[in-house]
Amino acid sequence: MKIKYLSALLVIAAGLLLQGCNGFFASAGASRSQVTDAATASISETGAPALIQVVPVTPAIARQVAQAERSMRFPTLPNQAAPENLVGPGDTLDIIVWEAAPAILFRNTSSNSLLGTVTPTGTSTTTLPPQMVSKQGEIMFPFVGKLQVGGKTPSQIESLLVEKLKGKANQPQVIVRVANNLSSTVTIVGEVKQSTRMPLSPKGERILDAVAAAGGVSQPVHKMTIQVARNGKIQSLPLETIIRDPKANIPLQPNDVVTVYYQPLSFTVLGATGKNDEITFEATGINLSQAMGRVGGLQDSRADSKAVFIFRLEAPDAPVIQPNGLVTEDNQVPVVYQFNMNDPATFFLAQSFPMKNKDMLYVSAAGSVELNKFLSVITSVLSPAASINNQFLISQ
Repeated sequence: MKIKYLSALLVIAAGLLLQGCNGFFASAGASRSQVTDAATASISETGAPALIQVVPVTPAIARQVAQAERSMRFPTLPNQAAPENLVGPGDTLDIIVWEAAPAILFRNTSSNSLLGTVTPTGTSTTTLPPQMVSKQGEIMFPFVGKLQVGGKTPSQIESLLVEKLKGKANQPQVIVRVANNLSSTVTIVGEVKQSTRMPLSPKGERILDAVAAAGGVSQPVHKMTIQVARNGKIQSLPLETIIRDPKANIPLQPNDVVTVYYQPLSFTVLGATGKNDEITFEATGINLSQAMGRVGGLQDSRADSKAVFIFRLEAPDAPVIQPNGLVTEDNQVPVVYQFNMNDPATFFLAQSFPMKNKDMLYVSAAGSVELNKFLSVITSVLSPAASINNQFLISQ
């Protein structure tokens, strides 16, 4: 009777454990099915689109992601041509006027006057005091009055002055030079030897010109990132990429702000890997294969090799994004990339799949791990019961 009673208790205990084992055992994170099932939640079930989009990585998907990463050459900033040398408020102009003989308007009685000089042939050359362009874009010119020069090139101002002086001066000729350029500049700040404001010239200065003008970077090149702010848009790219790819060294525009900063990129790794940690990597980037190597790979005894995930916030125009998905407040789309490391081809995909800053690499535990936990509990229950049962039989 007692033997039957003990056997019944064991059956009931085993049944209860089997029924609740999913919530009974401690777990390091979501299982493979829990992650993939999140993508199948329908709008009718949850009342809203699925929180995450799970993308099994195929050769086509890996190619699209890699190509999108390679094409990142300040995509939100138009690759405009070098700006025209336009005069603006704050600029200082040097103006020289020639008047043919007999000079009428700018005639001087001495060979060296404050206004200018007269050549033996009677031609008058007059250099005006430096003229600063006002906030309204105007300068004051003798015998002409206020002259609107803002938004014009030096050659256009020359033509305008010649037109204004006709009928007042004898065959006037004018040369205008920007002596101090304050309206068409680029600001360079951050991890450089000397923050500065660089005037732009018709040559068309580019990003690397700005870095050189600031004395170069103060940290190793491969750890530096360049950020360009233009008209309310901001885009960043590794300095080493700009050096290596001439197309990324775009021309600068007036009022651009170039920030050079040292901010090591990082990803977080969790789950059944060699170690769980935040891992920093170079600004030029690393791939999934390198990332797995830096964390010690998968744990043989725990990892589900079909459940290697990268949790990432993508831009809405990323190639893998499906329509009508969830978009965060900062206009990013949650995406989970899934890799099946049981497939040898995946190891080649991992060598080309780029890691991004703030990615989370997660490896689920295998189902056998949960089974082993269950069996260990059953063993801990059965062993004392079997011992009691043996003692009972011996006493009979």
